[in-house]
Amino acid sequence: MGSLVGHVLPGIGFLLIGLWHLFNHIKLHALHPTSYTTMTWFPTSKIRHLELFFIMAGCTASVAMELFVGPKQHQPFAPDGTIPYNHLHNFEHASISMTFFTYALLSIIIDRALSSHAGTTQRLAQHGLTHFLGAIAFGQELLLFHLHSTDHAGPEGQFHLLFQLIILVALIATLVGIGFPNSFMVSFIRSLSIFFQGVWLIVMGVMLWTPALIAKGCRMNYEEAHYVVRCDGEASLHRAKSLANLLFSYFVIGIAVFGVYIYLRLVKIYGENEECFSHGLKADEEQKESTGDVESQSKINESYKSLGRFELLPR
Repeated sequence: MGSLVGHVLPGIGFLLIGLWHLFNHIKLHALHPTSYTTMTWFPTSKIRHLELFFIMAGCTASVAMELFVGPKQHQPFAPDGTIPYNHLHNFEHASISMTFFTYALLSIIIDRALSSHAGTTQRLAQHGLTHFLGAIAFGQELLLFHLHSTDHAGPEGQFHLLFQLIILVALIATLVGIGFPNSFMVSFIRSLSIFFQGVWLIVMGVMLWTPALIAKGCRMNYEEAHYVVRCDGEASLHRAKSLANLLFSYFVIGIAVFGVYIYLRLVKIYGENEECFSHGLKADEEQKESTGDVESQSKINESYKSLGRFELLPR
C-alpha cells in the first residue's frame, strides 16, 4: 500500500461501496420510511451477492499485490522462512484485506443458511451477525493502522492519524446499528464514513506520492524498500501536518455537503414515488369503504322491503 497505486486502488473500492450504500439506504428509507431497517450489504436483482463478490475480489487482489506481486522476490518471506522487517507492513495490509474478505464470505454463508427460514428471529440474527462481522472488519482495520509497523512520524503519519478517525466513525456506526436497526441516520453516517475512507485514501496517495504536491520543505526519501515523506526541520514538519489538518477539515465539509445534496436529490425522486404509492393505497381504501357503504345501503333497503312485505301479510 505504500505507493500511489497502493492507496488509490483500495480508495476507489471503498468509494464505490460507500456510494452504493448511500444510494440504497436513502432510496430504501424514502420508499419505506416507517418500516426501514438498516443493512450492511444490498442484494442485486440478477446476482444477489454481487456487492459481496466485489469485496472478495478486491480483497483477493489486495492480498496478492501485498504478498506476491509487490515484493521483489514475489514472496514475502526471508530465506530462513521468517518475515523481514521491511515486509511487516505488507502482512498488516494483507491482514486487513483478509478480514474484509472473511466478512463478505461469512455474510454470503449466513444469507444462504437463513434465507430458507424467513422468520423474525432469523432476520434479527442475520442483521446482528452481519453487523458484528462488519464491526470486526473495521476494528481490525483501525487496530492495524494504529499499531502500524511503518514509521508514520512525518506528514504520512498525520494523514494516517486522520484516516483512523474516519475508520472509528464507521466502527461506532456499525456497532450502534446492532442495537438500532431502524435508525436511518446510523446507516447514513456509516455509508458516508465508508465513502470518506475511499476519498481520503485517494487523497493520501496523491498528496504523499506526487512530488509536486508534497508540502514545502519536505521531500520523498527511499527507506526500507519504499518511499516516505521526510521534512527538513521542525518548522517544515509542523507546516506539513497543519496543511494535512486543513485539507481534512475541508474534505469533512465537502463530504457533509455532498451527503445532504445526495439525500435531498434522491428523496425528491423516490419520495414522490412513495407519496404516489401512498395516495394509491389511500384511494383504494376509500374505494373499498365507499363500496362497502353502497353494499350496506343495499342490504338496508332490502331489509326494509322485506319488512314491508312482512307487514302486508294477513294476520
